[in-house]
Amino acid sequence: MSKRDYYDVLGVEKGASKDEVKKAYRKLARKYHPDVNKEEDAADKFKEAKEAYEVLSDEQKRAQYDQFGHAGAQGQGFGGFGGGAQDFGGFGDIFDMFFGGGGRRRDPNAPQQGADLQYTMVLDFEEAIFGKEEDIIIPKEETCETCDGSGAKPGTKTKTCSHCNGSGQLNTEQNTPFGRVVNKRVCHYCNGTGKIIPEKCGTCGGAGKVKKNKTIHISIPAGIDEGQQIRVAGKGEAGINGGPPGDLYVVVQVKPHDFFEREGDHIFCELPLTYAQAALGDEVEVPTVHGKVMLKVPAGTQTGKTFRMRGKGSPNVRGYGHGDQHIKVKVMTPTNLTDRQKELLREFNEIGGNEATEEQESSLFQRFKKAFKSE
Repeated sequence: MSKRDYYDVLGVEKGASKDEVKKAYRKLARKYHPDVNKEEDAADKFKEAKEAYEVLSDEQKRAQYDQFGHAGAQGQGFGGFGGGAQDFGGFGDIFDMFFGGGGRRRDPNAPQQGADLQYTMVLDFEEAIFGKEEDIIIPKEETCETCDGSGAKPGTKTKTCSHCNGSGQLNTEQNTPFGRVVNKRVCHYCNGTGKIIPEKCGTCGGAGKVKKNKTIHISIPAGIDEGQQIRVAGKGEAGINGGPPGDLYVVVQVKPHDFFEREGDHIFCELPLTYAQAALGDEVEVPTVHGKVMLKVPAGTQTGKTFRMRGKGSPNVRGYGHGDQHIKVKVMTPTNLTDRQKELLREFNEIGGNEATEEQESSLFQRFKKAFKSE
């Protein structure tokens, strides 16, 4: 089945800003996160939204996607050739045939850095706010201690491949209408290593590496957010031929919260108030990630009014202070009123409860009434 358009997946226009893309992704992530939504297709929708966000939130990937579609997003368009010559369906072989292989080939016995690893860590909302220390278990390849990475049985040695003379590649000559050309191929006798192992190590089977589960301690900084990653240097796959190991990248996913929402370092929530509290004013207890605080609500507070509590948001992951908590008032319309409550409200209405104040004369409600009068 063909992939859906990434903009359609997130429900944004093609010219959407980074903030709009991020906001749309957060909404979908909260809705379809597997820990929250147990519907059968929720995990697939979450994965689809995450893939779309990773492309559209990256300027370079987004530009390639806009120009070349899904192929461009995967590094197969111009400007990102991905797997090199193989992406062109044999173009590399043709180039080798006519030009003798092009440039130099890397020494197969030279030290090479190991591959990087990626680990996804799912955090609770509060864990992302305050950080945490955690040990994770990573399955990774490490240098075989029995043969010290050579792949040869202890007491024996590797030999230079006699077929490629240690170069790791075989040259075949071929006559073409353009003359005799040299075609270069990876040596299939030594798999491009330039070495032959007469007696293989019994522990790693000649691979020079063994798979192990390694426990790695991770420090999650306070204020980390969805999609951010932590680089742990030297904790990737083991290097080749004595080369340095790769790195480990811990990618963070944050579970949605039942009450709070987060945008950057700021936290948002809704505060339900009764009609009486909004009209008369009150002092109410409001939850924050840092604990409960008292908020003074002035008389006449309207639905949609937002209060800001400075410094009650998330700490900045780079240590630049704290964000704020924004509290949006939502006045709850009473339901299932008793007869006495209805009587009091009617009385309130009769003595002028529906009269607008001078400040409200220019409100949306007044403009709405004037619109009808003008017709």
